[in-house]
Amino acid sequence: MSSMTSSRLTRRGFTLAALAACGAAAACNNGIGSTGAATIDARVAATLDLMFRDYPNTRQLADASRGMLVMPLVTEASLWVGGGYGRGALLIDNITVDYYSQAKASAGFQIGAKQYAHVLFFMTDDALANFRRSAGWVAGADIGYVVSDRAAQAAATTHTVNQPILAAVFGQAGLFAGASLEGAKYTRIIP
Repeated sequence: MSSMTSSRLTRRGFTLAALAACGAAAACNNGIGSTGAATIDARVAATLDLMFRDYPNTRQLADASRGMLVMPLVTEASLWVGGGYGRGALLIDNITVDYYSQAKASAGFQIGAKQYAHVLFFMTDDALANFRRSAGWVAGADIGYVVSDRAAQAAATTHTVNQPILAAVFGQAGLFAGASLEGAKYTRIIP
């Protein structure tokens, strides 16, 4: 009987901890809830300013890209089962044309939380068109990373420059190390 009681407490503890992790993610000012277009636009501008200041080589990528998806703040939290969420804007010729949310789910042994910003550079017209046509575009392993918080500056090699989509992930804070966009789903929203 004691192992049965212990099992119930473990399940109850797990359920409560998972609910607490979801609540923590929602309370991290990451755009869940009432975030209007003006707030997203201000966060996007601040994120680009930070990226261009800290990683000056990204300005060349921005100038060469057909469009940029700027996600100022993505929050991820997990306790065995995890998720992440953020909101941002798609810019073409430095003008906001659409707003997007990013959602991500994961499972496995993981405990913690993190926040980060990222920018997707669409380097070809086809990559941008495919992204915009999609009802829910999912990031794959084919994204080339040109900035990570582990690198001192943007690194664009011949291999990454030829990729249709490049990513800059920066401004990371939290208990997890590293950030990957693989499996993240981007959906057009109306803020």
